[in-house]
Amino acid sequence: MSQDEIMGFLPYAKPFLFVDSIESISDTAVVGTFKFDASLDFFQGHLINFPITPGVILIETMAQIGLVCLGIYLSKDNISITTKVLMSSAKVDFLKPVFPNEKVTVFSELEYFRFQKLRCKVKMENEDREVVCQGIIDGFIINSQEIK
Repeated sequence: MSQDEIMGFLPYAKPFLFVDSIESISDTAVVGTFKFDASLDFFQGHLINFPITPGVILIETMAQIGLVCLGIYLSKDNISITTKVLMSSAKVDFLKPVFPNEKVTVFSELEYFRFQKLRCKVKMENEDREVVCQGIIDGFIINSQEIK
């Protein structure tokens, strides 16, 4: 499954899409990038005169790249437009801020995938290869037509 195919199955659009590229992907890992453009709305009101990316957005970025992209890839044999990968929990440590116009790289390693449940060990690095946050993200794969 190609990067373009994976991107086509992502259930997000700007301004809530936090995946610019998938650098590599396999059955056990994914690496992807995103640049936090200074024009993103949350920078205007989060920590006035000291704009940094909110932690919840950093978690979402790690989840979109490290959990959702990997989940789509792992579902490649059974995927449809109604397939969704949802985050269920996250335990993340924040180590450094991410400022406007910073590009980050997310590294995710699959810990397990069974019964449509995923657990990934994730970390995010800035362009200086410093770890800005890291942790564990859990999720599951569903067919959205089955839920009403």
